Formats: sequence, C-alpha cells, structure tokens
Amino acid sequence: MDLKWEDLPQAEWEEFHSAQHGALQQAWAYGEALTALGIRVHRAMVWEEGQLLAVAQFMCKRVLGYLSVASCTRGPVWHPQVPPHQRALIYKRLRQSLPVPWLKVVLFSPDRSADQLDPAETQGLSRVMTGYATVLLDLKQSLPSLKAGLDGKWRNRLTKALSTEKIRFQVQPSLKRCEWLLGKELDQREAKKFHGLPTDFVQAYIAAAGDHRQAFVVAYAELGKNSIAGMLFLIHGRVASYHMGWADEQGRQLSAHNALLWEALAYLQAMGIEVLDLGGVNTHDLPGISRFKLGTGGRATTLAGTFF
Repeated sequence: MDLKWEDLPQAEWEEFHSAQHGALQQAWAYGEALTALGIRVHRAMVWEEGQLLAVAQFMCKRVLGYLSVASCTRGPVWHPQVPPHQRALIYKRLRQSLPVPWLKVVLFSPDRSADQLDPAETQGLSRVMTGYATVLLDLKQSLPSLKAGLDGKWRNRLTKALSTEKIRFQVQPSLKRCEWLLGKELDQREAKKFHGLPTDFVQAYIAAAGDHRQAFVVAYAELGKNSIAGMLFLIHGRVASYHMGWADEQGRQLSAHNALLWEALAYLQAMGIEVLDLGGVNTHDLPGISRFKLGTGGRATTLAGTFF
C-alpha cells in the first residue's frame, strides 16, 4: 500500500472524487479555498498496485498552543471495492502519518450512515460525536419522477410560485448575483445572530476552480425591479451542495424558494449533476428549513458520527 501526503495529482483526485460522489468538504477546491483563508489543509491519497483506493482531506488547527487537531470531514472518499478491514488499516495509517506536530487528535467523520458502516471499518476507533443529518436528492431521476416524489404541500407551493406571472426565475453562474446574495447572507447572519463559513470562502472556492461556471450557480427570483429571493449552490464533480438562501417577505409569501430549488435542480441535472446535497437538517432548531428540505422527497440521511 502506497500512502502519499502533499504534492498530489489534482486531476486524479478530482476525477476520483467526482466518480465516488464525494462530499463538498473533500473536494480539492474546498481545500484550496480554506488554504486561501489561512486554514492549514493536508491531503493524502492511497494507492495499491496502481489502483487509487482513497483520498482524504484534513482541516487542521492548533489548540491551546500545543495540541494539533485534524478533522477529515465526510471522508475519506473510498473506492467502493475497498473492504472494511482494509479501510480500518488505512484509517490507522492516516492517523499515524498525518504530518502535524504531536500531540495530535485526528478525527474522521465517514460520509455514510450508521447502518452503512461496517463495524470492522472503525475497529480501534471510538465515536465521539453524533452524526450530521442531510437530505440527498437523486437527480438521475426524470423531472416527472422528481415532481411525483414531492410532498403534496411542497408541490402545491411550487405550482403557485410558477403560476405567478409577475415573477421571473433565473438560474446562472453569475458572479455579480453571487456577490449580491453573499451580501444578503451577511445581513441575515447579523440580524439572526448565527454563524457559518466566512462568506469569503465562496469567492475563494470559485477562484480555485478551473472554470468558475463549473463551480457554482445562483438561482434568483425577481418581481418587477426587485429581487425577492435567491439560492446558492456549490458544484463539486457530479454533486452540487446547497450553500445558502435568502428571501424577503414577498419571496416567502409567494413560495419563491420552492420554484428556485425546482429550477435549479433542472439546471443542475442538465449539467450532468447526479446528486443534490441539500445540507443540514435539524428539526428541533430549524423546523421550517428542515421541512422544506424533507419535502423534496430526497433521502434523509444521518451520518454515523465522528470517530477518534
């Protein structure tokens, strides 16, 4: 087994990540964006007899001045034929060889649910955190099948929004529209007192892509001269991830987000995107947003958790 850190072939990483529907946090451009923001990132690739078995991207920081904490979020990304016992060995090799100073804490958050995770894979590891929940929408289905899978109330809101003649819906990789939506995101973070990735991350992510048109798309709704809603999606290989959304009072009343998501998934499907990751679901703290995502008929998935 050949495990290599740094100076890695970007094209091979991206091809593998795309083929395995890797998560945003394991995308090459994600690591480049974090690096541009001053966050230390380490990457590893694992081969055996010329076959790429896994890629793993770690976000690293120092805690208390002497402790190195490295997190492989929603990773590693695996070749599906790697058996559980070999995955366990690769976890061990990654943890031992990660090029950060001791003392170090190395965390793995596999991108699979608990029932998909063979106990043999995490042998020797302990779960220290419960799993992240998301909704995954299969865009390989036809649009009629996707519409049939919508929750009834969700579908009614979509029909209402699309039938409102005065609203115009647009989906495009517009840098100008992206800047506009990021400004709205900053405003609502301040108003609602919540935090997330720095909005500068989005510009850095787009800049890291070879072609910005393949890195993101903005869906937005206009009523007269006013923009009333918007949604931003980041693209990584054959997967797109919902990143943020905004709507004013008119946009909410007219169910603009239902139409924007529908128009966006049709656009992404035409691009060849196969999975739409709708992001975090938390029915306790964010019931409205969670119901909206679950109403798409996507597969609700709670990941197995974080292991040390």
